[in-house]
Amino acid sequence: MAFWLFKSEPFKWSFEMQKAKGDTGQEWDGVRNFQARNFMRQMKVGERGFFYHSNEGKAVVGIVEVIAPAHPDSTSQDPRWECVDLKAVMDVPKPVTLDAIKAEPRLKDMVLVNNSRLSVQPVSEAEFRIVCEMGGLDPADAAGG
Repeated sequence: MAFWLFKSEPFKWSFEMQKAKGDTGQEWDGVRNFQARNFMRQMKVGERGFFYHSNEGKAVVGIVEVIAPAHPDSTSQDPRWECVDLKAVMDVPKPVTLDAIKAEPRLKDMVLVNNSRLSVQPVSEAEFRIVCEMGGLDPADAAGG
């Protein structure tokens, strides 16, 4: 199973807004970066990831789950743009800041540390476990296992 990180500016789309969508979830729309789109094309239903507040807060604040595979992005007329649908699964009890992630030597290779501008990015299983533990979550629960 793969893990992911989804970045959003909270004033545009916050984790609270994501949670309000319930089990029906929401398209992760508006992504206009080919690398991020290609990552979404790789995602499978049931895979989980971090919801990361960018700009304001700069922290992992929640866990989301992919509930629909990549499909055309309804906010674009251009067929090249695709997105997945996500639902909120759980809050991260202690949000994990970018500074805390950068300060953790075991996370030095994490995409977030090295390419913080990429809005959708892969997270290794080891990175997922470490960030979950930093945030007060049992990694197995967060992973759906």
